[in-house]
Amino acid sequence: MLKKTHHVAIICSNYEKAIDFYVKKLGFCLIREVNRPQQQDMLIMLESGQIVLELFIKSNAPARVDDPEAMGLRHLAFRVENIDEAVDWLHSRGVETEPIRNDTINGGRFTFFRDPDGLPLELHE
Repeated sequence: MLKKTHHVAIICSNYEKAIDFYVKKLGFCLIREVNRPQQQDMLIMLESGQIVLELFIKSNAPARVDDPEAMGLRHLAFRVENIDEAVDWLHSRGVETEPIRNDTINGGRFTFFRDPDGLPLELHE
C-alpha cells in the first residue's frame, strides 16, 4: 500500500537562514513559496532528486526539544554515495559535521549535522 515518502515537513524559524542552508548549502531547488496569513507562516517547497521538503517558516513556533532521544521524529537521513566527499562538500559550504562513524547495525558509514534551528540531519553511505 505505502510506496515511498511523498515529502518531509520541517518547521523553521527564519526564512533567510532556511533558504541559505537548504538551497544554497544543501543544493535543494526552490519549487514554490506560499504565504499563508491565516496560519501565520510561509510554506516553501524544495526538491533535490527524489527528495521533497516542505519548509514551514514560523517565527513563533515553540523551540525544539534538544534531547535527540525525546519522543517524535529523531532525525532525517540522506543517502550519499561517498560519505567522505559529501562531508567535504558540506564543510566547503560552512556546514559543520560530527565525526564519521561506522553503522554496525545497517552497515555503511554515517555522520550527523544540524540545520539552523538545530534539527539533526544525517548523511548515510
